[in-house]
Amino acid sequence: MTGAGAMARAVLGSMVRGSGRGPALAVLLGLASAGAAVDARAQALNMGAGGGNTPIEIFADNGIEWQQDNLVFLAKGNAKAVRGEVTVLADQLTAFYTERKDGTTEIYRLDADGTVRIKSPSQVASGDKAVYDVTREILVLSGNRPNLVTPDTRITADQQLEYWEQRQMAVARGKAEAEKDKRRVRADVLAAFFRKTKTGENKVYRVDAYDNVSVLTERDRAYGDRGVYNVETGIVTLTGSVRIERGKNELQGCKAEVNLNTGISRLFSCPGGRTKGTLVPGAKEGTGK
Repeated sequence: MTGAGAMARAVLGSMVRGSGRGPALAVLLGLASAGAAVDARAQALNMGAGGGNTPIEIFADNGIEWQQDNLVFLAKGNAKAVRGEVTVLADQLTAFYTERKDGTTEIYRLDADGTVRIKSPSQVASGDKAVYDVTREILVLSGNRPNLVTPDTRITADQQLEYWEQRQMAVARGKAEAEKDKRRVRADVLAAFFRKTKTGENKVYRVDAYDNVSVLTERDRAYGDRGVYNVETGIVTLTGSVRIERGKNELQGCKAEVNLNTGISRLFSCPGGRTKGTLVPGAKEGTGK
């Protein structure tokens, strides 16, 4: 390393790419010349090949470390990476890269550890840990109830939350929940699909629910094996062993439509069968809360 006070001769390449389609991380790292020191407080990043002209800035309270032998770049302590309209915040950021034959380098994985937040204009994702697979463009959040917040929907999970950028899809696993206007859809696994609005916002338009599905409104609780939530109409279609509860009253069938906007639930009979209802005289209507 050069002596104290020597000027760094470092050029660092692209690290974060915001496509307007939600939290997304991308992908190239240029290296400093041998023996160069790196400013630990605020190192401006110039974009590498394919990264465009938007600069990247990384901030770290406890230093920025370049491990040449391990092909790793670390930003430690209240780390922050900014490119354009996308910001990544974490206790530590770790970039793993490979060296090409032409002397350039390429990140294949980016990790964020501790109090992770990834922000874009239309979405915010958070968790205890994030791992971004650069090649497949897949972000995986884990830890204590990782979540993804869009302009109108909040998605959370116990195990992990994945964001598949190429498919425009988020997958929540383990006691997953999608909430909009205090109305909730829960399941073991939720798959949310996004599309951009005319105003440029990236919103959820559909949520598929798998296994142990439940829908909670202010008046009803509905259960099924599989569910499809049309976010735009507010209708959840349940199939399988369907049950609707309101207070002590209960209806059973093979298919139901629960309108989260109007609070009206419709139950359909099984093919060749009939619906079944248990109504308790004098029972007070409960709530879905």
